[in-house]
Amino acid sequence: MDNMQFDLLALLPELVVMGMAMFILLLDLFILPQNRFMIYGLSQFTLFAAAFFTFKTHTPAVGFAFSHMFIDDTLSDIIKLMMYLGTSLILVYTRKYLQDRNLYRGEFYAMVLFGLLGMMIMVSGHNLLTIYIGLELLSLCLYSLVAFDRDNPKASEAAMKYFVLGALASGMLLYGMSMLYGMTGSLDVSDIANSIAQQPKSPVLILGLVFLVAGLAFKFGAVPFQMWVPDVYQGSPTPMTLLIGSVPKLAAYAMTVRLLVQGLHPLAMDWQDMLMLMAVLSIIIGNFSAIVQTNLKRMLAYSTISHVGFIMFGMMSANANGFASSFFYISTYVLMSIAGFGIILLLSRQGFEAEEINDLKGLNQRHPWFAFLMLIIMFSMAGIPPTVGFYAKFTVLQAAWQAGFTWQVVLAVLMATIGAFYYLNIVRKMYFDAPEDHTPLTAPVDMRFILSVHSLALLGLGLFPEVLLGVCGHSLLISLQ
Repeated sequence: MDNMQFDLLALLPELVVMGMAMFILLLDLFILPQNRFMIYGLSQFTLFAAAFFTFKTHTPAVGFAFSHMFIDDTLSDIIKLMMYLGTSLILVYTRKYLQDRNLYRGEFYAMVLFGLLGMMIMVSGHNLLTIYIGLELLSLCLYSLVAFDRDNPKASEAAMKYFVLGALASGMLLYGMSMLYGMTGSLDVSDIANSIAQQPKSPVLILGLVFLVAGLAFKFGAVPFQMWVPDVYQGSPTPMTLLIGSVPKLAAYAMTVRLLVQGLHPLAMDWQDMLMLMAVLSIIIGNFSAIVQTNLKRMLAYSTISHVGFIMFGMMSANANGFASSFFYISTYVLMSIAGFGIILLLSRQGFEAEEINDLKGLNQRHPWFAFLMLIIMFSMAGIPPTVGFYAKFTVLQAAWQAGFTWQVVLAVLMATIGAFYYLNIVRKMYFDAPEDHTPLTAPVDMRFILSVHSLALLGLGLFPEVLLGVCGHSLLISLQ
């Protein structure tokens, strides 16, 4: 096999997603509105095909394509498979919402697939420009999706805030990358690591690192770069909030591994301190801000900031256990987030948005099964055993403890206890308050079934976490060796 054949084979999943996204965009111009179910089916088929080709092209060894601009390793393949699964669940949960509000259009699915393509490029990028191009492709799609409902002034306002702050963060990230290029003379991640290891630490290098970490923190939504998260979560239509708050976190994690762990590992002592400060501030500000919220989406936004803090607890350990635990945490968080917003979408209907915490009052009387599923999701987010959320928190805090971050772990345990309040408050309202709305819940059979399996999986992964944790640890071990 010559180099060009290997390059194209490594890029096959990305080519499939890109080609189908363009085809869906064109197909939408020629089909009648009542036939748009074809576009939904094609989008799901695209995800299945991308997963198939990711499996078929996987090799245990680390491979490079296009002059080391693209890396094909176990870590990238595992994250891509998780992104396909997450995106597929998002499409299932959002379909009825979009149909009820006349938003069931082909450009939504095309933008989702183009955004997925950007995330895939971020995951497999091994060059600063490749990673940045993937990030910008994702960002442009998310900006467009937030403003997708043109008749919603809140969505337009959220999109403008997201765009302005996102452009600022992208500029900071690019400025940091330019400083790294100036100091090392290379855009390749491996070459940057080798060059930094052979030269003395300089102020310009540290300044570039600061800008780089700031850009990454914005994409995660970590303090002090979290100002966009609550407004965008609350102002966006719920399907867009679901998309922003879930799968892109996997891409942000992969980008952090590529840049900090693989590219800037010689500066680990410096970025450890930065991540530690952001982790502590995120769990404090996220939890205390979430307690006082009455809007459900805004509360979940602040809880996301807290979860990002826990993810950074694993990253700041700067060892194999820490990286594996943070990967495990973010994987389970994405599943929890999608399930939580899936319940919100199920409660919403034409002319009614389930956005307030009080909208969940008496859910047990209206539909006991979905109240039970929401209970599992809230318990998992709070980190209550035997759900997977407990084991995720335990692994990151154990890694941080073993790395010597003693007082930080004690503080995190205290904050996790405080943070359980606003999750349990939702459970209390579901089971002990009288319902304010007696409208029966209606949802497609496939949504009900998949949401049930999805939520119960959070319980199953909590009882048997070794499988997913082993996959996370194995993929990182191979990729970082």
